[in-house]
Amino acid sequence: MTRSPLPRGARSALALIVALALAACATHINRPAARSTAAPDRFTYSVDVQRRYTPPDWPETLYADLYRPEAPGARPAVLLVHGGGWEGGEPDDMRGIAERLAEAGFVVMNVAYRLAPAYRFPAPLHDLQAAVRWLRTHAGELGVDSARIAGFGYSAGAHLVALLALAPATPALDAPHGGPDTRLQAVVAGGTPTDLRKFDGGRLVPQFLGGTQAEVADRYALASPAVHVTPEAPPFFLYHGGSDLLVSVDHAEDLFERLQAAGVPAEFFRMHLRGHIAAFLTDGTALERAIGFLDRTLPHR
Repeated sequence: MTRSPLPRGARSALALIVALALAACATHINRPAARSTAAPDRFTYSVDVQRRYTPPDWPETLYADLYRPEAPGARPAVLLVHGGGWEGGEPDDMRGIAERLAEAGFVVMNVAYRLAPAYRFPAPLHDLQAAVRWLRTHAGELGVDSARIAGFGYSAGAHLVALLALAPATPALDAPHGGPDTRLQAVVAGGTPTDLRKFDGGRLVPQFLGGTQAEVADRYALASPAVHVTPEAPPFFLYHGGSDLLVSVDHAEDLFERLQAAGVPAEFFRMHLRGHIAAFLTDGTALERAIGFLDRTLPHR
């Protein structure tokens, strides 16, 4: 093993300097001017793993890990959705985010969903609709305020939560598993593929949608969150790496512009020096800003 030429203290200081530099290389559009100077509460929490959330007749039995802060009263909740190109990933990928959200006082439902190529669109959207319905059905047991549920995802997970939030505007997305019990009141979406029509070639999107754009063009539009923005959409917090080569930053820019044009409250945190993976693994202050957005949008009563 090669030893670092820097002493441990110097390495720690260097890591802090790099983290601060990266955090400074970001633009937060529509960030509220007023900032609280009070230290945020930090809650202890319990974790209940592998809770089944799908009905008995669902095509595949699916589970979620539940993080429950030890706090009085009904709490706002977050449906947390992992990425992985719609073909991989698992809830444990989001564990760090789940822990931060639970510490901030949110009940977190960190879900698994059906994956391609065995299952294609809209199967995972239906899974998330079932998850939100389950969360509301069990709100009393879990200490959840059913009027304050947000979605939070990264990459393919962000695509799915954005589509879930915008599905009510499109009957083909809202039926047969949507409806009032599946509505979200806020969305945090990072590294989001917002318009699948922008992907020309490759394997993941055709695998997810069941064909190329030339073969199933209508499906590419139906599966694109940017197509379904209306004034009834919930507030959005978007964050994205400005150097993302997998999902270019114009995906976030386009959705943000459409939300703005529709009069939907939206914030956009652009991380200038990060690519797709780096924006997830080293989010700088993006998660802190996202939690602040959720606190403002779904305030603890």
